[in-house]
Amino acid sequence: MRPYWITITRHPRPTPLNLGAGITANSVSDARLLFEAAFGAQFQIEAINPIEDMRNIEQKHVAPNMGNWSKRGIWFPLGYDQVAI
Repeated sequence: MRPYWITITRHPRPTPLNLGAGITANSVSDARLLFEAAFGAQFQIEAINPIEDMRNIEQKHVAPNMGNWSKRGIWFPLGYDQVAI
């Protein structure tokens, strides 16, 4: 498993996902499945990138508000860590 950062096409209304989503998954396709299970089709994925070093996570908003990135699931934004497929 590895952590991924998902960016979305900018959404017209304010949403925490405008910063992106942090997901730990078995693969890029697994990360996409978790994202879609949590957020449905209301957001369009722009990119899914593996995170090489967690110290590079945005420090003002993401780092202080992220959940457990060492297990499979969504760790940013908070509140979606129970999504399972």
